[in-house]
Amino acid sequence: MASQDWFDKDFYKVLGVSKDVSEADLKKTYRKLARQFHPDSNPGDPKAEARFKEISEAHSVLSDPEMRREYDQVRAMGSGARFQAGGQAGGFEDVFGGMFGGGGQSYGGQSYGGGQSGASFEDLLGGMFGGQAGPGGGPGFRGGPAKGRDLAANTTLDFATAINGETIKLQPAGGRPMNVKVPAGVSDGQKIRLKGKGEPSPNGGPAGDLVLTVTVRKHPVFEREGNNIRVVVPVTFAEAVLGATIEVPTLGGAPVKLKVAPGTPSGRVLRVKGRGVATAKATGDLLAEVQVAVPNRIPEAALAHLEAFAEAMPAENPRDDLIARARS
Repeated sequence: MASQDWFDKDFYKVLGVSKDVSEADLKKTYRKLARQFHPDSNPGDPKAEARFKEISEAHSVLSDPEMRREYDQVRAMGSGARFQAGGQAGGFEDVFGGMFGGGGQSYGGQSYGGGQSGASFEDLLGGMFGGQAGPGGGPGFRGGPAKGRDLAANTTLDFATAINGETIKLQPAGGRPMNVKVPAGVSDGQKIRLKGKGEPSPNGGPAGDLVLTVTVRKHPVFEREGNNIRVVVPVTFAEAVLGATIEVPTLGGAPVKLKVAPGTPSGRVLRVKGRGVATAKATGDLLAEVQVAVPNRIPEAALAHLEAFAEAMPAENPRDDLIARARS
């Protein structure tokens, strides 16, 4: 998992937390930021989308105890280190050269510390952190069987599949096809670590992991807000004024009936308990936002009644309060 990004990116700073932040506070902070910058809450805002991906990446590393420990070690070891072509000063080789008595050479086919050739960046970090065998297929620096390499994969899911979960077939880069169970309630941009789904160990150790990045397609009717699902429901002017019982669609189920109270304005949200996103920790609701539909064409007889209705109503301007508050 370690990469140049780990030298360049301060995931603690991305989330605005200290290096000794607890798991509970880390989760609380991530949820707050994820709600704030989620693309569903910021439609058409590329900056918010980029910030959401940055937050998700930082949380995926720091929320995993093993990855967080490895990240802290790499950052502490490689402060200021950079990978540079041709073995220029200040590069990765200098860091390991100092650690192994100045014997570290360019990792592109040269030896490091013990004269063994062909050592790559992955070999070095893998050996130090138990993620990969050392040069020549032997055990890493810590000794014992090495863990297999982690693999990365991307998948795009339909909105309903992401909400309900499903077993899908994946073809990871550099790996064999496999069936993977995606849990219910995954969100757009989320990374899922699947233990033991990566490359097998070269010498009898545990298999690596598969890090799956999920993209969720937009739904033509529903939108997700945390664990809630939102849908805009049009009602007629008469239904909004007089009240009515209407049918509201649900995701993957039969429509439900909701009562619209007399005098309901546009924008009012009616809540259906338990018909949102169901995860292992919580179940959201269905939020039906009422939108009064204005007809494009009105028959002459109806128009006459509407004009009579307007004349019979008190002479009130609903914008008076808005204008007064704007001036204050």
